[in-house]
Amino acid sequence: MTDLFGDLPQAQASTSASRPTRREGREAPRPLADRLRPQHLSEVVGQEHLTGPDGALSRMLASRSLGSMIFWGPPGTGKTTVARLLAGEVDFAFEQISAIFSGVADLKKVFEAARLRRQNGRTTLLFVDEIHRFNRAQQDSFLPVMEDGTVVLVGATTENPSFELNAALLSRSRVLVFQSLGPEALGALLTRAEAAEGRALPVDEAGRELLLRLADGDGRAVLSLAEEVWRAAKPEEVFGAEGLRQVVQRRAPLYDKSQDGHYNLISALHKAVRGSDPDAALYYLCRMLDAGEDPLYLGRRMVRMASEDIGLADPQALVITNAAKDAYDYLGSPEGELALAEAVVYLATAPKSNAVYKAFKAAQRAAKEHGSLLPPKHILNAPTKLMKAEGYSSGYIYDHDTPDAFSGQDYFPTEMGRQTFYRPTGRGLEAQIGRRLDHWARLRTERGG
Repeated sequence: MTDLFGDLPQAQASTSASRPTRREGREAPRPLADRLRPQHLSEVVGQEHLTGPDGALSRMLASRSLGSMIFWGPPGTGKTTVARLLAGEVDFAFEQISAIFSGVADLKKVFEAARLRRQNGRTTLLFVDEIHRFNRAQQDSFLPVMEDGTVVLVGATTENPSFELNAALLSRSRVLVFQSLGPEALGALLTRAEAAEGRALPVDEAGRELLLRLADGDGRAVLSLAEEVWRAAKPEEVFGAEGLRQVVQRRAPLYDKSQDGHYNLISALHKAVRGSDPDAALYYLCRMLDAGEDPLYLGRRMVRMASEDIGLADPQALVITNAAKDAYDYLGSPEGELALAEAVVYLATAPKSNAVYKAFKAAQRAAKEHGSLLPPKHILNAPTKLMKAEGYSSGYIYDHDTPDAFSGQDYFPTEMGRQTFYRPTGRGLEAQIGRRLDHWARLRTERGG
């Protein structure tokens, strides 16, 4: 045998060769989350609405009838684990692919293997992680093998299936919603981890509560954070909340600026403003800023809120939100973010009115429905003799020459008749505007306008 150690003395070579190399040594320990992966459905925490005695999955297993499903929920809630356990419960072959790393060729291989198993009397449960990443044509390729029973498809997605999956695929599947893990479920995982490790987590009560919050509803994350704490702790050291912040890596908030997280939070911010709750509005503003949302996008949305939900009840709202957007554009982060916070509080505490919003929508409908009607001739200019002969500008009354600077004339097309779109509320400045409109309506009636 060739001596791999060259000219080293034989004894030294023997000693060196006996040491395990990285390739020849023992397998590196698996992450805690992988070691604690449930072996039975009863061990899955936080999804009792699915796995409990009356849960949807329990009922399916009881009937021994497993159909195709879409698992929709945040990361770390057990979607992959449950799919694997289901296959074991009904003795299906388990195949797993990821839409991120797989293409058409991979799907063909999986389908062909499933067909061979079916010929031998065994069904395949095909678990597709991140199924929303497949394009429409790729999603359609599942339909034939689902319909003929070649596979039972279980797709997992963190995105809303209604928007991300084909209608045909959804019509052949049952959507099951996995919930973010609450403090009780996350706490149960920590207790399970402590039992497996044979030692308590070195944190006090405040530190434990913070750890649960940092996990953000993700079971895999809470176990990973626990591992970080165990690795960082010195003998006899116990971390409080402040000490814990120094040793664990802060998780990025669960947020995708182009998907559900984005739309859910901007909707929450808008509704908190509309509902006159400045504290909730500030909270959602900070959630989005913390997640890395573009502050100028938030500024633009606040301009919309000022127009839609406050309007003329407080016209300053639009001025202030525009100023806040410009202030952030000028100052940047973090200084400019305070201007956005000021605008959010102003919007939330301002009197509310959607009267202009409703009037605009009504006027849009009227403009589409009534077509290209000519305005009444008395309000049309007549720069030529022909136009004057046609009656343009005839009978027009200059409002400033009338009492109250109000002529009461009708400005709508004759065929359309007078319309009322704007109906001010009795809140804020609109109360005053309403009184003014009522006064003009009386004058119009008196003057026959």
